[in-house]
Amino acid sequence: MDALPLLLALLLSAAPAPSARTLNTQGFRLYQAGQYPEALEKFEAAARADPQMALAHYNVAATLGVLRKKGKICDHSAYRETIVERLTRSVELDPRRLTRAKADADLDPIRDTLGWQRLLGLSPQNEAHLPKLLRRVTWFKLDAGMAREKLTFPDARRVVLERTGFDEKAQRVTTRKRTGTYTLRGRTLRVTFPNEPSVEGTLSEKGALQLGALGTFSDLPPECDA
Repeated sequence: MDALPLLLALLLSAAPAPSARTLNTQGFRLYQAGQYPEALEKFEAAARADPQMALAHYNVAATLGVLRKKGKICDHSAYRETIVERLTRSVELDPRRLTRAKADADLDPIRDTLGWQRLLGLSPQNEAHLPKLLRRVTWFKLDAGMAREKLTFPDARRVVLERTGFDEKAQRVTTRKRTGTYTLRGRTLRVTFPNEPSVEGTLSEKGALQLGALGTFSDLPPECDA
């Protein structure tokens, strides 16, 4: 190898790696420019460079939220669970991050998750919190036919079940919505839809909504075959 290329190679190998703060600043500039995938790479690199940097974890969560809102879920693994995990880590490192998160529209995709509700102080282990958790969380299930079911509790009385799947006869995706009623006594949940027998279940301490014949629902829908 010639002397000049060898010297250059040695100088490059000796150059210090960018600091977490520098990487985070680079990511923020890319974020401001609307270059979200590139920003995500920088924020992830910042978090790896300094795992204790709360801001880097927060920025990862927020950028994943933006990508999710743009429909880039599978391209960038912008899963609700991942966003919650990174935001939770950020708040653990710096509780002040929660105040910012409450007003950050980038994080809107996770407002109806158990993870977000836990950050707000609610827990399925506390029976007194169950009414709020039922209403604030969106519950999902994938049935054997690969149709997605979504269960919501709009108020203290109504329950809505939406089933979205491919209709073979119509050759298109269809959604069927049913509205019923529910009661909650302690941990016992009773759901009733018109012309159907009532179903009893419970919201477990681990956060699984178990409803007998209706199946078990969670706040994290299966996505991208993940």
